[in-house]
Amino acid sequence: MREQDYMRRAISLAKQGVPWASPNPLVGAVIVKDGRVIGEGYHARCGEAHAERAALAACTEDPVGATVYVTLEPCCHQGRQPPCTQALIESGVARVVIGSRDPNPKVAGRGIAQLRAVGIEVVEDVLREECESLNRIFFHYITTKTPYAALKYAITADGKLAARTGRSQWITGKEARAHVHSLRSRYRAILVGVGTVLADDPLLNCRMEGGRDPVRLVLDSRLRTPLSARVCQTAREQKTIFACAVENAEKCAQLRALGVEVLCLGGADGRVDWNALMKELSAREIDSVLIEGGAEIQYSALCAGVVQRLYAYVGAMLLGGAGAKSPVGGLGAPSPAEAFMLGAPEIERFGRDVLLSYDVLTREKEAF
Repeated sequence: MREQDYMRRAISLAKQGVPWASPNPLVGAVIVKDGRVIGEGYHARCGEAHAERAALAACTEDPVGATVYVTLEPCCHQGRQPPCTQALIESGVARVVIGSRDPNPKVAGRGIAQLRAVGIEVVEDVLREECESLNRIFFHYITTKTPYAALKYAITADGKLAARTGRSQWITGKEARAHVHSLRSRYRAILVGVGTVLADDPLLNCRMEGGRDPVRLVLDSRLRTPLSARVCQTAREQKTIFACAVENAEKCAQLRALGVEVLCLGGADGRVDWNALMKELSAREIDSVLIEGGAEIQYSALCAGVVQRLYAYVGAMLLGGAGAKSPVGGLGAPSPAEAFMLGAPEIERFGRDVLLSYDVLTREKEAF
């Protein structure tokens, strides 16, 4: 096998860490000796062994003189787990092939330097782009100290979020809707506005086998959500955070009695301050947020400059209707030149539906 093949195997292993590795990175490792794979491992869950240590523990023979293929630069600091560089050095491996470098300031080249300092050969950047794509979320979170945020919506082929009557079930088919739950499992939190809670009374959980329920975030500037809402009544079963902009001691106490965490983060405009919210979430080790709507929330998040990714599911139908809703509301850009710009799409098919995934490019913030 070629080096790229071993690294592809390591990438495949790394993906098995979804969703439980969060907020740590996804990492896979393969140990090869005399052309044979003698050990494999991945970081399965935050707080458990890192990929390199898992692979060493799984070795079927002595790894002395072996080559380790790992998707991310080995850590060299004490965190929840001891440094992986120490384990590699003590194991006697001769060579380490790395896919992507770790931007964590506690690592950032130091892991590579430690290995080389004791005579271990290090090869860098094998399938770097593929390895970096594993950890979009982690790289953003560790370098900015804020969560990686993505918008998600489903529209028809003529760009409608719902029919003129407001009905939207179902624009996409079962395959696309199942994929949404894989996103809910992958992202550490899911965010909606109070309008969505009042209109739909959603549970905002993950309905896939082996999935992880996200933390529920509700932007409710004036705390209008009724205590009878399902997100309130199930707050002890699934962590739930309300962000508001006004002090309301009585309602806050009632929500907290149900198990809801309440954050008062009012901005100058009387609405929740997005940047303050992101800092609060980061402090709680929430590394990623999936923003599911509605249209005003989507626009507000874009204007605040907190969005890095867009998932647009396009259903194979046309609804028409001049008054039918579009997925992003607000005032809107005055011209195409001032639009929120997107990168090149990644395209996936789910039955008759299509998912377009874009990076959201940076632009000047505008008031909401």
